[in-house]
Amino acid sequence: MKKKTFAVDIDGTITENGGGRIHLDALEALRRLTNMGHDVIYVTGRSSVEAYLLSVFGGTRKIAVGENGGCIALDADNHILLGDIEVCNRAFDLIKNNLDDVTKKPVFPRLTEVVLERTFDMNDARKILSENNLDVELSDSQYAIHINSKGIDKGSGFTELMNKYNIVKDDVIAIGDSATDIPLFKVAKTSIALGNASEIVRSEATMTVSGSSGDGVLEALDKLAPKLSEI
Repeated sequence: MKKKTFAVDIDGTITENGGGRIHLDALEALRRLTNMGHDVIYVTGRSSVEAYLLSVFGGTRKIAVGENGGCIALDADNHILLGDIEVCNRAFDLIKNNLDDVTKKPVFPRLTEVVLERTFDMNDARKILSENNLDVELSDSQYAIHINSKGIDKGSGFTELMNKYNIVKDDVIAIGDSATDIPLFKVAKTSIALGNASEIVRSEATMTVSGSSGDGVLEALDKLAPKLSEI
């Protein structure tokens, strides 16, 4: 079997208890995949720096797609910026001036997106942005609400890596749990939605598991194990 590239979400996928704590057994399983010759690349709504550091300390391939596809970390100080934070900041100001309880979420510094607390109605915000012709997109990762440039998502960010490293769709396995992972599912031949994913997310995946978060990752890898061991 050819080498596979695993595109793996972080929050809600390899974290547990909603506090950002890594599920160590899932991390160990991803490290084993790397030792077998496969690639594991984190694709997350967190900053690409956080994801890159996880790849370093976790023992997976030292590349990361962060900010829901807006920023790619190729090294500690080598980033590809695909989004425009200025237009995202203008969108934030517009929403904040027209809706109540719109505040930024305390997060690791972002280079291409704005991250907000989940304290307002996204549909109301989208209506305001549409009326003002701002080319941005809002998404809910269940961790936060994200403002990204138009056309930026996990799928477009990972596609940039696929083109750069000649990764083909047939060799990509995506694992995630939230609506922000659906674009990533679409650029992978095999996509796996975990037990904590909504029905909408699960309906977009080619495979589902019952286990949640890290337990779901382990369940998914167990199902894939017979083929993966043939590399």
